[in-house]
Amino acid sequence: MPQEKRTGRGALGGLLGFVGLSVAAGVLVTAAVTPALALTGMTANNAISVFDNLPNYLNVDAPMEKSNIYATAADGTHVLLASFFDQNREDVAWENVSQFLKDGAVSAEDPRFYEHGGIDIMGTARAVIKTYVVGGDTQGGSSITQQYVKNVLVQQAEQIADKDKRDAAYKEATKTTPERKLKEMRLAVGVEKNYTKDQILLGYLNIANFGGQSYGVEAASKYYFGVSSKDVNIQQAATLIAMLNNPSGLRIDRPDQEVNGAADGYSLTKVRRDYVIDKMLEEKKITQEEHDVALASAVEPNIVQPSSGCQTAGNAAYFCDYVTWVIKRNPAFGATDEERLALLKRGGLDVYTTLDLDLQNSSQAAIDAYIPKAMARVDIGATAATVQPGTGRVLAMAQNKNYTAGDSPDPSFTAVNYNTDQAYGGSTGFPVGSSYKVYTLLDWLKNGHSLNETVDGKRRTFTSFTNTCEGNWRGAWNPQNFDGSSPGAITAIDATKRSVNSAFVAMAQKLDLCEIRQTAESMGVHRADGKQLVDFPGSILGSNDIAGLTMASSFAGIAAQGKYCEPIVIDEIVKPDGEKLTPPNANCKQGVTPEIANTAAYAMQTIFQPGGTAAATTVRGAPLFGKTGTADDALHSWITGGTTKAVTSLWIGNVTGDASMYNVRVLGGQTGFSAKFRVWSQIMNSAVGKFGGDAFPQPSQSLIRAKQVAVPDVRGKSVADATTTLQSAGFTVATGEPIASQLQEGVVAATEPGAGVNVSVGSTITLRPSSGQPAEVAVPDVANQNQQRAQKSLEDAGFGVQFMCTADPGAPNDGQVTGQNPAANTTANPENTTVTVALKKKNCG
Repeated sequence: MPQEKRTGRGALGGLLGFVGLSVAAGVLVTAAVTPALALTGMTANNAISVFDNLPNYLNVDAPMEKSNIYATAADGTHVLLASFFDQNREDVAWENVSQFLKDGAVSAEDPRFYEHGGIDIMGTARAVIKTYVVGGDTQGGSSITQQYVKNVLVQQAEQIADKDKRDAAYKEATKTTPERKLKEMRLAVGVEKNYTKDQILLGYLNIANFGGQSYGVEAASKYYFGVSSKDVNIQQAATLIAMLNNPSGLRIDRPDQEVNGAADGYSLTKVRRDYVIDKMLEEKKITQEEHDVALASAVEPNIVQPSSGCQTAGNAAYFCDYVTWVIKRNPAFGATDEERLALLKRGGLDVYTTLDLDLQNSSQAAIDAYIPKAMARVDIGATAATVQPGTGRVLAMAQNKNYTAGDSPDPSFTAVNYNTDQAYGGSTGFPVGSSYKVYTLLDWLKNGHSLNETVDGKRRTFTSFTNTCEGNWRGAWNPQNFDGSSPGAITAIDATKRSVNSAFVAMAQKLDLCEIRQTAESMGVHRADGKQLVDFPGSILGSNDIAGLTMASSFAGIAAQGKYCEPIVIDEIVKPDGEKLTPPNANCKQGVTPEIANTAAYAMQTIFQPGGTAAATTVRGAPLFGKTGTADDALHSWITGGTTKAVTSLWIGNVTGDASMYNVRVLGGQTGFSAKFRVWSQIMNSAVGKFGGDAFPQPSQSLIRAKQVAVPDVRGKSVADATTTLQSAGFTVATGEPIASQLQEGVVAATEPGAGVNVSVGSTITLRPSSGQPAEVAVPDVANQNQQRAQKSLEDAGFGVQFMCTADPGAPNDGQVTGQNPAANTTANPENTTVTVALKKKNCG
């Protein structure tokens, strides 16, 4: 920075002030580098003491480097999705740096670099005289080693995560004081003792700033000229070295500047570039001919913007964004979010992700084919997440919006990843509707019920539910089925196939709402807003707000025989030195037993059969399982499921607002509701084509068959007591019309089926109360029947029988009825009537 003109006294004072601290450097150089200068006396001895007490070891940490996130292509190669950096830098080896760059740096910055021991006495003396005696611009006079030391100290300051500490350290490393200069000198001598000249020069070229975010010769060469640092020519190398003199003022990526822009041929930079070329000739690093050609050339930048941030990841931008959140949220990468973000932007990590580009492209294409990015009157949203069962690896993550890192007034853009939780850059989730019924099914099976057990599926008002966590629920709830049906007795497997609300509510009434929630949690289900899942009755039908990635991971656990794995997006992380960091673990666990998971999957395969809720899908080549879901008023529509190799959860619905997906017309002539079958089918056809799919494991036979239980004898009990007895035995109870009986009016006179009959658990047993009035029936006509047949006919009708026998040698051996009282076809109460039958028989004995 220009200085005010100094007076003689001021100049002398400045010189003496500097000498007071820097004389020690001269002493050290005298002893270690160029014994042409000898200092004696007390002042020198004191200076030596001060200098010796300064630290002489510089801890050279790895410089900041950009981190890269990669996906996997079909041929197994890694494809760059995005890079992240505070400083765009790529460390390169000595052999990958052009000799022109090395020679240019030494020739222009420190011609005696390979001769001195870290401090250039002549350069330092010149700078002292210019700065402190003559006055004018502050002169550096620093050797390349000293500049390297300063860059390392600045870098160490910039790597501090805490802002206040970082700012203080940066100020200390850059302040223009004799004290700081002396410290650099001492450290420079120490560096020369521990590193070779080539190592120091390479370190300097790899760490130095070349303007803006370009640090190190490799990143600078690629940015300014579009070539690697090993391939720059003389004039390009000289231009880069020129920028080291004033990185901010001489950068050549601002063509619109009036001074040092394209219009004036980057005049200021060219002057310094030509100086570097002249110095290279002077130091005999290039020939006269090379010098002349390079000097005559124009400064011609070829700016290549580096990949920076997830917006460069194309249709995988939301997946990329989720990867960054995983790193920012995982304690393995630092103690705070700031430290983890700093590691991502400065740690030079190569992050190899689980993303499969083929499936990602197919998923995005499927959404784009049917769901617009924005609509005039509907805030439409759609997401698809695909997870690999048994590993938790996220294979694809697509969304109907364009990614932006910040807010945007354009509704087709958003920074929110609707596939993920709020704490990971996502939304607060969306109601999953009937998809959540799967967890009632799992808990049903856990409690020993079977798929072919029947429940009463008719629509009715439910007044109580067991909840051992929150307290039992009492109230009045009358849920309806989406088609308005009231199916009556229905098996659990058929209720799953047809997604019958009233049947699942009836199933849940036999269970514990708390246990249903805990079963869902055991399979990784949680609310996207971080709150606990609600477990009031409405949750049975999917009122909880959940993210698509959570549903895909949970269903993948069912496909993996009950082994739930947390979703993971990183396969491997490699540091610049080749060391591997441990990526986040999937923490796989057995959420439910294989028998329960396999049986649930067996039932969930039926939704793709004729009459099932997903019969409209068209996926071929592998067995499928899953569950559809439609939230109240069809504000959200879901289908989650897949194969043993890949599970996709698809959501289409309102980001905000209350438009019914039954009525919203999207692309391809589809409604928001029907489009889910097209989009999901297209994604899963791609998944099956690439990964295939095996037959699902066989279900547990004991969980398929309905258990047979004898109907308890409840005759003579009150209707309430009889109901309790039958429900305890696992039956559903209905009360029919009263029947005539001599039993007390109102008590149970009979059941249908009757007592002792073996029927399936869950079957409906109908109670028939007594009317209190005995019933009269017609007396059977037994004329001319033999004794045995007549007795059976009357007893079957409920009558008692008494025979009066007359011996007749001509009568049949088994007898023949000749009369009866009461007479045939008259009415009588069988419970208190005995029919007297006259009988002729060959032998009455």
